[in-house]
Amino acid sequence: MPEPAFLQTAIDIVIRAGEIQLARRGSGFQVSKKGTTDLVTEVDLECERMCRELLAERFPSHDVLAEEGGQKIARGSRCRWVFDPLDGTTNYAHGLPIFCASLGLEIDGRTEVGAVYDPSRRELFTAERGGGAALNGSPVRVSNTATLIDSLLVTGFPYGVQRGTGDLLEIFGAFLSQARAVRRLGSAALDLCYVATGRFEAFWEQHLKPWDVCAGALIVEEAGGRVTGMDGSAFDASAGHLIASNGPLHEEMLRVIREVRSSPRPATTERA
Repeated sequence: MPEPAFLQTAIDIVIRAGEIQLARRGSGFQVSKKGTTDLVTEVDLECERMCRELLAERFPSHDVLAEEGGQKIARGSRCRWVFDPLDGTTNYAHGLPIFCASLGLEIDGRTEVGAVYDPSRRELFTAERGGGAALNGSPVRVSNTATLIDSLLVTGFPYGVQRGTGDLLEIFGAFLSQARAVRRLGSAALDLCYVATGRFEAFWEQHLKPWDVCAGALIVEEAGGRVTGMDGSAFDASAGHLIASNGPLHEEMLRVIREVRSSPRPATTERA
């Protein structure tokens, strides 16, 4: 198992980020755009700056990949921290209390530690590889639901979806017609944590970044769930797509996606 100091550092950072998020929500903050619909706030930047400073103090030789600043320096370390300073920025900017901070530690390319903190609900999700997953210190497990019709699913849509959906809507429609219900919360890290705690049976999404899923995917696995690519391939945080499920539902999820992707798609016509 990883060193205890690694998990404690992850916890310290996500809780500090959550405190910043709550404090700035009350005092006000500026919002700017990285794209047509992709927002960034002063809070994202402040949380990321705090994270980088604390990691530089405790583990100066480690690499850091974070959403706003990328990986500024590649030190060639075996250890890389992957941080989302504010997952759910659009929710946060609109006053919707579904957001969090997410931090994972990769060692030799494999995530070994993960922590996600939802300050609105004071919920801290944690995991160490081989050590199980927990919510506020108590062990959690995925659900045992084995059929789609009895399942509550969750998904997300990428920034820029207005410019083209690919097969996003077809897959969404297929699951909507076969599951009990499908939700869209706007925070991939929390979606994953909710699979780990059994609140959802499964989560799928495309066009993700490593900081969206690094910590949460480990939390699902350590809670007894299964995580793969949407094509059934071994999970890779840099691949940009995943299915995370309770396990019994996983093959059904893969089947639905295969059927959508193998079906003929209607021809599109361009406007003059």
